Amino acid sequence: MMLTRVNTKKVTYTNPIFNTMTQEEIIAFQEVLLRKQLKYVYRNSEYYRRKFHEAGAFPEEIRTFADYQKLPIFMDKATERITQQESMERFGHPFGMHLCSSPDEICFTGTTSGTSGVPTFTYSFTKEDIEFLNRYIRHMLEYGGIHAGERLLFSHSLGIYATSSILFGVRAHNVLPVDVDVRAGSKTILQYAMMTKPSGAMMTPPLAEHLINRAEELGWNVRDLGLQAIFTVGEIGVGVPEVKKRIEDAYGCRIYDYLGELGFSCDSDEYYGIHCVAPDLNLFPNDLIDPETKKPVEIVDGVIGERVTTEINLKGLPRIRYATGDVIQVFTNECPGCGFKGRRIKFVGRADDMLIVKGANVYPSAIKNVISRFIPDVTGELRIVLNSPPPRVVPPLQIKLEYGNQFDKSLLGDLEARIKSALHTEVRLTPEIIWSEPGTLEKSLTKTPLFEKNY
Repeated sequence: MMLTRVNTKKVTYTNPIFNTMTQEEIIAFQEVLLRKQLKYVYRNSEYYRRKFHEAGAFPEEIRTFADYQKLPIFMDKATERITQQESMERFGHPFGMHLCSSPDEICFTGTTSGTSGVPTFTYSFTKEDIEFLNRYIRHMLEYGGIHAGERLLFSHSLGIYATSSILFGVRAHNVLPVDVDVRAGSKTILQYAMMTKPSGAMMTPPLAEHLINRAEELGWNVRDLGLQAIFTVGEIGVGVPEVKKRIEDAYGCRIYDYLGELGFSCDSDEYYGIHCVAPDLNLFPNDLIDPETKKPVEIVDGVIGERVTTEINLKGLPRIRYATGDVIQVFTNECPGCGFKGRRIKFVGRADDMLIVKGANVYPSAIKNVISRFIPDVTGELRIVLNSPPPRVVPPLQIKLEYGNQFDKSLLGDLEARIKSALHTEVRLTPEIIWSEPGTLEKSLTKTPLFEKNY
């Protein structure tokens, strides 16, 4: 039975001073922090000085957010790798030429996964940075009902990865993390969870789904864990209604989607996106660019664009005008679920995942959203088959799907027709579907692969 709430708890900003401000007042507040941060990075980073000079600008000339958006993009993942290589060659550290503190002051470094190239040490923080970030994690845990003295199952790849920085905030909230490396396997994760009885859990959506099935195989039930909340990061899964419902029904608790320290979804049956609670940490999500032209996009309700991040309070390795490659949709109206008046976002996909089929831009997340509505006739697992390098695809686009465990294979023709009709109507796509038996598409406990690359 679906867990329901009579009154959805309202999300508030982490810093309570913003709860009484208008959006215009919040942006004015951000502009003050931005001016200070731009002067700071100009003084302390050779890389940022160089970027200002190339743009023919000085920090003192940037007075408003509109001024700031006239600057070109300062960095993306590719240029971050270049500046990282330069700092290794010149100074013997991997943090990049945009480092604004001494390397000796970095007390935590977390890399990206490196699945698309050399890992970057994007998440490198000083002690002061960590203490500043901790309050956002504490705020999210408190909202989800995870309180001091309780335990939290933390199951990501542990070590030199971005998610490991969250453990500082968990401990600062006086919550004990039961940190079980996802690479230990699902059985080990479940064993530790059954033994320690945590109040909450942090993991990816695919792992939360996989543990449901794995527990059944072991003769257990994930509802017996007694979780009060699950916090997921790293994938679009919770934004798919069928995925959200399945996880919440199975565990008997609410699932919250979050984006690091920047925000989290509310306590609502329906998913209304990540609520942006950290305007004193980042300009996010007020800075969007067109993924192709890289020109600024005006923020209006429902607008879609590539997320540009600018960290206005971090001192170690702040990202300034950094094009993330994340394509998001921004909502400016009040949240229908909880009444939060600030910005909310939903992920659309990665700019480098976008495909062009017959002139139409297609994001894998849009395909996944449609396919998930056909669960349990399909398992929800899919792979987009690419026979040549993206983004352009020679039609028809091939999609591998698993039919459901209990599905009558004699009805595959009708199911295929319904799926194709839905994709044609909603995504402007008529694919070739390649059917696979349940369980044959390889599962991932971290990030689920979207593509099968045959080139």
